[in-house]
Amino acid sequence: MRRQLDHDEVLTGEAVALDVQPIGLLLRAAGAAIDLVATILLYVAFVMFLAALWDAGLIDEAGIQIALIVMLVVVTVAVPTAVETLTRGRSLGKLAVGGRIVRSDGGAIGFRHAFIRALLGVLEVFMTLGSLALIVGIFTPRAQRLGDLVAGTYAERTRTPALPASERALPAGMEAWAAIADVARIPDRLGRRLTQFVSGAASMVPGSRARIAAELAQELLPFVSPIPPVDPEILVRAVVAVRRDRELRALTLQDQRVAALTR
Repeated sequence: MRRQLDHDEVLTGEAVALDVQPIGLLLRAAGAAIDLVATILLYVAFVMFLAALWDAGLIDEAGIQIALIVMLVVVTVAVPTAVETLTRGRSLGKLAVGGRIVRSDGGAIGFRHAFIRALLGVLEVFMTLGSLALIVGIFTPRAQRLGDLVAGTYAERTRTPALPASERALPAGMEAWAAIADVARIPDRLGRRLTQFVSGAASMVPGSRARIAAELAQELLPFVSPIPPVDPEILVRAVVAVRRDRELRALTLQDQRVAALTR
């Protein structure tokens, strides 16, 4: 069976689609600004060091000009390349905003990717003060800049918000049923109604709560086997809990695959 990949999915070499979260354009811009400030401070520190050498008479004007040009190449190309290569796509700015650079297939970047990004970054970030990178990022689905498009990389989100406390615990006494239950794929619309009921049941009027639970349990009958002889609400909560646990296991396996690719 074939299906179209979404923008936020990555297809690995094993043809496994991974649901990843690219970092947004605003966060990318904030991270780039932090890196730019760090680069400028590094260059200013070197200029002050040269000034001290000049005052001490240890370097002449020609030596200063050569040193400034060399240092400019070092801070704009060599340092970013070395940092992203050694940290597998992380830099000071990316650590601050919770992101890292990865390959288009989700794997860790290498020297080639970092060097291409740094080289084109001279044009995109330094020569145009980030305006070219911003324009390109607006029109790319993963907020990629030109260096990312050429190198085959993008910025992946590594910091995700904590999940709210779950109200989908398996009802007491349903453990044996959950171990053998066969819950088929439930239609998305019905799945949303189940989740909404479990989340908001406590605030419902008892009569409406029992009626909606009975309706949902009736709609679940074609998708659940065996049907336990329990109250409709308990059945609904048990099905939601089983689906949640199985989806959590699937996401855990997916995270393990992503971690293995980025080692």
